[in-house]
Amino acid sequence: MKRIGIDLGGTKTEGILIDARGRELARHRVPTPARDYAAIVDTVAGLVATLDAEAGMACPVGIGMPGAISTLTGGVKNANTTVLIGKPFAGDLAAELARPVIVENDANCFALSEARDGAAAGADPVFGVIIGTGTGGGIVVGGRVLRGANAIGGEWGHNPLPWPAADELAGRPCYCGKSGCLETFLSGAGLVRTYRDIGGTGCDASEVAARAAAAEALAEEALGRYADQLARGLANVVNVIDPAVIVLGGGLSNIGALYRDVPRLLREYAFSDHLVTEIHPARHGDSSGVRGAAWLWNASGEPASLASC
Repeated sequence: MKRIGIDLGGTKTEGILIDARGRELARHRVPTPARDYAAIVDTVAGLVATLDAEAGMACPVGIGMPGAISTLTGGVKNANTTVLIGKPFAGDLAAELARPVIVENDANCFALSEARDGAAAGADPVFGVIIGTGTGGGIVVGGRVLRGANAIGGEWGHNPLPWPAADELAGRPCYCGKSGCLETFLSGAGLVRTYRDIGGTGCDASEVAARAAAAEALAEEALGRYADQLARGLANVVNVIDPAVIVLGGGLSNIGALYRDVPRLLREYAFSDHLVTEIHPARHGDSSGVRGAAWLWNASGEPASLASC
């Protein structure tokens, strides 16, 4: 069974066609008209039509997006592409495409991809982490996304930073309206702020990492604080769902030092006398989200990779 996966991002929308073994048959990427809801629906429909033509059939469609479908209203919630908020996106796409579609959080799609045939293949449970522009997560148990009763499973980025140090107690304001969320420390902007708070100047998160690799003292200190904050955040996840594997994705997951430092620090914070949880970079990289969207359907064309609770 061929499947289509769509990754709806804030700046680009990508679509792929995969076969039953997960082999990529086609891929297309177009800009996202992020301020025009009707144009977003048309863009996704256009990508699906192109991929259908290449498949020679109307394929099952899974869509990953930042945000979730509200279990109360059926509209989109928590999306940073704000034009989607409150809109019946899944229903509008189903009507436009004349078939059922599954719309799922992009971090959930990422986690599903890596659990299915990526860095966590064969492991259970799996926690997928996005650390980049924002901070997100997804949980896969028994090969299925744990969406949760409120469709917020895995949203660890809006939990508070645990065990805060004295200079972290005041927190940092978050766009969600609260203060001290993990995202304000673990996003790319969070790392840059830490660097600047201790006296660093200029640059973005990738440059902070490069400066740390070049042994600049302030950048090394900032990255050390970041690794400790990440370990504290992950310890809360380990203490609740006890994943066998944690997979890191997003721009900051490319910082090699994290895979050296975070496992050691995590052992200090997790509530266990030993820790076998592994931490790996994503095998499929930036393609994981779109692949996971396609895997939302099983080989018989039925929804098979979601668990409501």
